[in-house]
Amino acid sequence: MSIRVVVGEDDFLVRQGVEQALSIHDDIVVVASCDGYNSLLAEVGELRPDVVVTDIRMPPTFSDEGIRLAATLAVDYPKVGVVVLSQYDEPEYVLALLDSGVHGRSYLLKERISDVEELARAVRAVAEGGSVIDPQVVQRLVQSRTRRRTRLEWLTPREREVLEAMAQGMSNAAIGAYLGMGLRSVEKHISAIFQKLDLTDEERVHRRVQAVLTYLSETS
Repeated sequence: MSIRVVVGEDDFLVRQGVEQALSIHDDIVVVASCDGYNSLLAEVGELRPDVVVTDIRMPPTFSDEGIRLAATLAVDYPKVGVVVLSQYDEPEYVLALLDSGVHGRSYLLKERISDVEELARAVRAVAEGGSVIDPQVVQRLVQSRTRRRTRLEWLTPREREVLEAMAQGMSNAAIGAYLGMGLRSVEKHISAIFQKLDLTDEERVHRRVQAVLTYLSETS
């Protein structure tokens, strides 16, 4: 079965480039393309695609439309994956994207469009509920969080299993079912992970996202 994709990008040439990069793959079909937030949201509501590939900044405000779209879809259409394309490699942008959850979310730099296989891999990954973060963005996070890299070594094998499940976008309940643990045990392990990664002062959502990104930076 083909992965149905809606593309959102205000720059005509970039939008055409994304469409062409995806069209060469037999398992991916672009069903619509839009040049603004409002039209993109309308197309998603009408077509219910598997994945949205969207620019981070579009009309009407050219600020954070791609991030806001992902947050909206997480509530209204949680099964729709989102690949955000951006020219910004600052970790703050990807943290904002993942605030609404890591499940089915990808953040790629626009320069990756030229790598048709990498873009297609991201689309396939989010269609299956996975997460893909641009290696350059992860590297920036690593550089600013050097101390946290080594702290993965402080995790117990069980804590690493829980963190790996978090990185796959699982909820606490899903982690418990996957690892054969009670919900209270999962919560205790996650609390220990936050403590060992020095995330105790982060906002609650950011702690989970930061923990996942730390894991990805060590295992990618």
